[in-house]
Amino acid sequence: MKKSLSLLVLCALIAAGVAGCGNGSGAKDGSAGESSAIDVDLTVLSSTMVFAEMNHIMSSPDEYIGKRIKMSGPYYASYYDQTGSYYHYVIVEDAAECCVQGIEFVWNGDHAYPDDYPEDKAVVEVIGVFGSYSELGLTYYYLEVDDLVVL
Repeated sequence: MKKSLSLLVLCALIAAGVAGCGNGSGAKDGSAGESSAIDVDLTVLSSTMVFAEMNHIMSSPDEYIGKRIKMSGPYYASYYDQTGSYYHYVIVEDAAECCVQGIEFVWNGDHAYPDDYPEDKAVVEVIGVFGSYSELGLTYYYLEVDDLVVL
């Protein structure tokens, strides 16, 4: 599952001192500028509730397939040697700001990394449709977004 790559990225973030503790292609219909038809809006929840919702997304991802999710947080990119690709994430911290979770996103359109992407740690907002894809024999979960806004 995507958890394995997400955990790899999160471990790298922890090792880099970003966090203090450890703990694709689908539907095309997302825009960070829109506010209608959002199924899960993480931007309006308290930090405690955001972390709880993120835990639910990670533990029951199939319940979120096809849902539009809005989220904001620091942006991070990670290169994975086995695929030769960069993966892009929005990170959410818990209420104590020590533990992190992230969701990979795929930005629709003709966006080249690193030129068209923000710098790591830039706070971004995305709205995307939650989906899954298979790679290297595993299932991964992500948001497919049409727009990324740097806050």
